[in-house]
Amino acid sequence: MRPSTQVIETELVKIPKTKAVCPACESFAAVQQSKPIVVMCCEGGCARGEIARRAANQLCFKLAPEKTVRLCLGGAFTKDTGQRRLARNARRLIAIEGCFIHCATRMMQGAIPGLRAEVVNADDHYDLQPMPFGLDELSEHDANACAQKVASHIAKSINAP
Repeated sequence: MRPSTQVIETELVKIPKTKAVCPACESFAAVQQSKPIVVMCCEGGCARGEIARRAANQLCFKLAPEKTVRLCLGGAFTKDTGQRRLARNARRLIAIEGCFIHCATRMMQGAIPGLRAEVVNADDHYDLQPMPFGLDELSEHDANACAQKVASHIAKSINAP
């Protein structure tokens, strides 16, 4: 019996290189590199993306700041500097995805072949009916409440013995 070989279709994205470097970003990455958990997330401009973004911020800046560092997805994807090194060298990489398309994970797997991340589908951890698409349709209360549920779920897995 022959082993199954799955052909994965890909897209080629050409990003213009830049010599520009953000000193604040590089300093942040250098200071944060010793943290055991790197968190990247969906940055989509829809309600699900906003909830994922807020969950990542709550996790990294309120619930587990001593253990986690929040990755700048744009910086990590577009330039091989400190942010990408955070993802590449992470002992544990968590991707908070807004939906099933898994944009953040797929982007970073394109930038770092073989990258493995623990994917958390944010929308599996809250029930918002009807689920709006537009950010203007999502109340601050609902956005924060849903993000809190996602962040709390991940915090439990981080703090578990």
